[in-house]
Amino acid sequence: MKIPVRFIASRSAFYLFTAFAAITINFFLPRMMAGDPVTAYMQRNAGQITPEAERSLRILFGLDQDSSVWEQYSDYWQLLFSGDLGRSFSNGLAPVGDVISSALPWTLGLVGIATIVSFVLGTATGALIGWRRGSKADVIVPISTFFSTVPYFWLGLIAIAVFSSTLGWFPASHAYDKGSSPEFTADFIGQVIAHGALPAITIVIASLGGWILGMRNMMLTVLDEDYITVAQAKGMPNRRVLWNYAARNAMLPQLSSFALSIGFIVGGTIVMEMVFSYPGIGKLLLDATTAKDYPLMQGVFLIITMAVLCANILADVAYAILDPRTRQTEA
Repeated sequence: MKIPVRFIASRSAFYLFTAFAAITINFFLPRMMAGDPVTAYMQRNAGQITPEAERSLRILFGLDQDSSVWEQYSDYWQLLFSGDLGRSFSNGLAPVGDVISSALPWTLGLVGIATIVSFVLGTATGALIGWRRGSKADVIVPISTFFSTVPYFWLGLIAIAVFSSTLGWFPASHAYDKGSSPEFTADFIGQVIAHGALPAITIVIASLGGWILGMRNMMLTVLDEDYITVAQAKGMPNRRVLWNYAARNAMLPQLSSFALSIGFIVGGTIVMEMVFSYPGIGKLLLDATTAKDYPLMQGVFLIITMAVLCANILADVAYAILDPRTRQTEA
């Protein structure tokens, strides 16, 4: 299989422009908010910071009032190309990269695995329900859809009340036991799995309905196509027709949604991390916004933007591989 050069070039140009626009918005958006991190810090430490120290802080964070916004914008690009995301105002002037890297693995491990499991399980279940339309399996659709409509905040609290407080099956909060420190041991890994099981299950339950419903509806459309009738008329096994012909074409629209879901994994689920007190990127972004920590906000936004773009690139490649019409149209 050969992917046309024009297809690759057009997609590359589009995503480069999108990345440039997203980074530009990432720079200007925090500065459009009322106040700034230095002012907020001065208010919290009234009388403890001298004017000279305030000026030094503004220069450090690129908020020097003597420099124009365009000079700050130019400096921002120079720092990005050098790999410097700045220093976090709300984390003791720690490098933003270090702050993000300490929270990112927790989000990727929990939300990433839960999203992939939900997609695979929901897509496979939706394909089977669509293949056996009109059977008793259709009852799964309204049940899963109902759980998807329940606000996640309530779903998480109910899960904690039932499975943690009442039954005691899972810990109620945090990523590991209090008093423990992250280390690569069997005991610590067991703690992480135990603490992450309940949030992961709630994420799967909350998102499963959308995948099932979307795949089922696409299967109903695909099953009426002529190539499905021809494949069945040739005497092909039902399993081969289901997975190699029907499900393969029905899942194409699912890939776009899955790509966006994969991209937003980096952003985490803020509500989930608040309910379960989980130390992820979503909670980090919320804290940075509250503290008006520009460098940390920009760093988190940048990581989320790049993750979404990379996920969409992978979705385009998957489309080109699974659907030859995409390659022919772009060529």
